[in-house]
Amino acid sequence: MRRLVLIALAALILPSVALAAGPSYVAQGGLGILAHGGKNRFVAVPAGGRTAIVRIAVRGGAVDGWATLRGGWGIPQPTLSSVHLEGLTRDGKRLIVGTIAFNPPTRFAVIDTKTLRVRDRFALDGRFAYDTLSPDGKTLYLIQYVDADNISRYVVRAYDLEDHVLLPGRIADKTQLGWVMEGFAVTRATSDDGRWVYTLFMRPGGYPFIHALDAVNGTAHCIGLPWHGSNQDALAAMRMTLVNGGTALALHWKNGRPWLTVQNGTWRITRARPGGFAWGWTIGGLGAVMLAVLGAAAVVRVRQARREAVPAL
Repeated sequence: MRRLVLIALAALILPSVALAAGPSYVAQGGLGILAHGGKNRFVAVPAGGRTAIVRIAVRGGAVDGWATLRGGWGIPQPTLSSVHLEGLTRDGKRLIVGTIAFNPPTRFAVIDTKTLRVRDRFALDGRFAYDTLSPDGKTLYLIQYVDADNISRYVVRAYDLEDHVLLPGRIADKTQLGWVMEGFAVTRATSDDGRWVYTLFMRPGGYPFIHALDAVNGTAHCIGLPWHGSNQDALAAMRMTLVNGGTALALHWKNGRPWLTVQNGTWRITRARPGGFAWGWTIGGLGAVMLAVLGAAAVVRVRQARREAVPAL
């Protein structure tokens, strides 16, 4: 037990390590994921051919208990950002973890966060990774990799955790049936009720986009973002937050400088222009901006916005 305690404490010192050969990951070490109530954290720790899912007190760092799994496991990290560890149901009673190995089958386990017992296990024949959970905790949304030669190509699937069934079909934007998801998840934001999960993707060689997943109804929208050039490394520093009571997404750089705002539902994009007015786009077409000077006696002048292509995904 003393050895396990030392390993767990060391995990708090070491940065988390994302482990997988695809655009979605599981993580070991680091600060793990904060439990509901904020008193404990769950950290995945390698322990001699096994993995311990350790519950550690935030205050004082005491090890409160652990679950052990044979092989390499980690806590889901669905984006490149180590702050986005997920896997807890909204009621905080269950934690889903996944295997490190990228080769099929893909294995998942469901851990009771109170007793730290493994409540369930299941395996899927293929290459999958955790995406998100429905608010009621009954549906697990998954990333399925569809091209062995291109790890950035995938589709979103749904798994029924109660009936242990991978639901047929993919979760896709019905207005863009020919689109295959391709890219790397950078950051995400989730609505307060857990229904909407917004994930920003960089897509080298194409346009970056936001994937808006309705985790209640199992539907999705893809919002293409205007971008110049093929190098999208700068997006790794992007931050995305819900604003205006959750009705819009604000994208800004790490230093706080705003970039874009996306209106939820209409998916209209407004780009911030330093020292000037905002310019608007609509997805799949070209936007025209009407600049109106306030005042009863003002003359309204319409100016055609510079045409800037936005992809119809």
